[in-house]
Amino acid sequence: MNGLRKTGLLFKVAVIVFLSLSLSSEPVSSFDHESARKRMIKEQLVNRGIHDTTVLGAMAKVPRHLFVPAEYAHRAYSDSALPIKENQTISQPYIVALMTQSANLNAKDRVLEIGTGSAYQAAILGEIVKEVYTIEIIQPLYKQASRFLKNLGYKNVFTRLGDGYQGWQDKSPFDAILITAAAPKIPKPLVDQLKVGGRMVLPLGEGRFSQDLMVITKQEDGTLTKQYITGVVFVPMTGKVRK
Repeated sequence: MNGLRKTGLLFKVAVIVFLSLSLSSEPVSSFDHESARKRMIKEQLVNRGIHDTTVLGAMAKVPRHLFVPAEYAHRAYSDSALPIKENQTISQPYIVALMTQSANLNAKDRVLEIGTGSAYQAAILGEIVKEVYTIEIIQPLYKQASRFLKNLGYKNVFTRLGDGYQGWQDKSPFDAILITAAAPKIPKPLVDQLKVGGRMVLPLGEGRFSQDLMVITKQEDGTLTKQYITGVVFVPMTGKVRK
């Protein structure tokens, strides 16, 4: 009798464990991403000076793990850049938040982004401003980003395939321009497409492993004021800017 009771007890425990694992696998996965995102907000952003509540709200809402290759999803909220297709990268969360905060955006702004890449930065901007126009020079990335943004329901984010150096003239002027690749010089066509008082945020410099993250503000007389933010490392901007 004791043997039968023991066998029955073990069977019940096995069934309970099996059902628990089967029913909880998906919620645990979702919970892990949510928890990682919350830690990212607190440890990587708030603790390092990201204070704009609209930026923090956007970073908390956009599921970064959907914008990285599947094999890197478990590292999506880590404090690092990650590789994507075509030898490009998705910037670390802190840099995305810092560039967005440095642009000093509001809900009525129209923003131009140069370098769509994974589309994560475009999605963050889409949560904050009225309209986002984003240009990608690499066709496979452009096609993927366009489909992905559409599937996620971003009706205020517009994509274009082309050389970002030329900007998006027929949609200018812009309240802000973000360049998400390192430029050796400030592109004049983009300055021309910036409103008076508008801000351009870009990694500036020739160095492969070190550039300066700058905020350029356009004055009424057309001159530019420059503010250094921090040192960064971005993939190089390609196209006419290199000529």
